[in-house]
Amino acid sequence: MTPPLIFDVHLDLAYNAIDFNRDLRWTQERIRRRELGQKDHVFRSRSTVDFPAMRRGRVGLCVATQISRSVDYFSRLPGRMSQAQSWADTQGQLAWYREMEAVGELVQIRNRKQLEAHLKLWEEASAQPVIDPQRNSRETPPPGPPIGYILSLEGADSIVTLGHLERSYADGLRAVGPVHYGPGIYGMGTDATGPLTAKGHALLKEMERLGIILDATHLCDESFWDALAHFSGPVWASHSNCRVLADWNRQFADDQIRALIERGAVIGMAFDAIMMVHGWAHHRSRPQDFDLRIEKICEHIDHICQLAGNARHVGIGTDLDGGYGTEQTPYDLDNIADLQKLTGLLSARGYSEADIRGIFHGNFLEFLRRNWRE
Repeated sequence: MTPPLIFDVHLDLAYNAIDFNRDLRWTQERIRRRELGQKDHVFRSRSTVDFPAMRRGRVGLCVATQISRSVDYFSRLPGRMSQAQSWADTQGQLAWYREMEAVGELVQIRNRKQLEAHLKLWEEASAQPVIDPQRNSRETPPPGPPIGYILSLEGADSIVTLGHLERSYADGLRAVGPVHYGPGIYGMGTDATGPLTAKGHALLKEMERLGIILDATHLCDESFWDALAHFSGPVWASHSNCRVLADWNRQFADDQIRALIERGAVIGMAFDAIMMVHGWAHHRSRPQDFDLRIEKICEHIDHICQLAGNARHVGIGTDLDGGYGTEQTPYDLDNIADLQKLTGLLSARGYSEADIRGIFHGNFLEFLRRNWRE
């Protein structure tokens, strides 16, 4: 039986390729071997995402990010000293996506027609691809259909003017999270406090005009409610879990989850350990300290389904390799292909086959079908 297609609604592909110098066409073994002995980041040799693993796990569609933060002179957060520099970062990331399209690894999805054609392509490609661990990515075509990607922007600091947003939309940008960590140009993000700025309100108005999805992830509580009050377009949360199960302002409180459900949103489940359990100490805790397995995410899924009264408002947005590796994932998740283990875990909890397919891909697909303009 062919495993179900997975639609992962948050992957930092270009960030990994450019900032961490990973050729995602390589196998996981090859990437990890290349990073042995590198000490610049704790997650070196602990990667979980690459194109071969995505194909093996049938992660045939994803939302792939552009990301670059701007900070002020005295900020302790990493970031660029100007929005112009951040814009340049995101344009470099876009260039990488274009190159991956040129060699057949990726294909950009911008509208419903392209979405349906891509789903049909992956439906017909039911056989498991043969992965050659010695494949020379510079010379050999990919072993299978291209992975579809929808372009998103995580934190909007790189949008210098609203004209830059319109240019990005023309380049395929279809979802925007106005903020990331800390204070931003357009509002307040994780671990910060306060509403959106005046520029943030103007950004939302232009997003609504263009039909760009608002990603509520990373909005602090005040900016979250401010954004919902000022934006009438489609809203989703690409990678956020439940605060009642992981007590940190990065996750959604129950009233926020209910508000998203009322707006028809879908919430993507993230597999970062710090977002899955109470009390994780960054760079000190280990998954084994919490007996943290993939099954823990089922509790977050259950909680949202109980609040909604159905299984239609939850999906997958792993954030894997989002600045961490297996040192900060469930210990039975070695790479992105292990997401297929959720089939048995959810079935054992009483989820129907239709529910599981909805969580794996169907709920976010229906969201796009409802909200995308032709």
